[in-house]
Amino acid sequence: MSGAALTLPEELLLLALDPVRGKPYCRGRFLEYGIAGAALAELELQGWIAEERGRVVVVKPLDPPDPLLAVFLRSLPPAGKGRSGSGVPARRWVRRSARQAEGLYLDALVERGVLRRETRRFLGLFPYHRHPAGAASPAAEVRQRFEASRAAGRPDPRGRMLAALAAAVELPSVVRQGDRRTRRAARALAREEWPALAVHRNVRQDKAAQAGGGDGGGGGGGGGD
Repeated sequence: MSGAALTLPEELLLLALDPVRGKPYCRGRFLEYGIAGAALAELELQGWIAEERGRVVVVKPLDPPDPLLAVFLRSLPPAGKGRSGSGVPARRWVRRSARQAEGLYLDALVERGVLRRETRRFLGLFPYHRHPAGAASPAAEVRQRFEASRAAGRPDPRGRMLAALAAAVELPSVVRQGDRRTRRAARALAREEWPALAVHRNVRQDKAAQAGGGDGGGGGGGGGD
């Protein structure tokens, strides 16, 4: 892998995928929401967008140098061009962009050798993919940084945002480990950062629909269920 710094969507994928089995530790559809939310978070951290009352607003219309971030920035309405004013609701954008976001980032990481793609068939008929770690994967380093940030109390905005997104997709290592206070703090974090909150609300909507017998807006492409 090149020395380029990982973006939040890439870090979240490496945290969420089992490096050996290539299967998400969380539900596949939840991870899709998480990758879309992470793209928004990365755009905000780099200064391209902002959040205003739950809506995503473009503040710097020129394309970012990162080609994938440029794709997502172009999918957002320019300032003042939203259907009901400036921007677009974050929760709606995350739901609409989730599958595309995960697919683009998986493709990019496979191309760079960070992940491998294995095609399998369900019942011998329906193809699906697994994405174990590739030879150039920095997954171990990502996990080490994540745990070091947790031990230090998430002092930096990037580490805090990654933890919020990991909690929002209900990554078991974040929301199920530690004592009750630690687990409660992790879940609260998912509601404190607006990109993670948009993810959390979509996850909650899907779970409510499933409990009520609905489909929640579609199944996951990552096969993590």
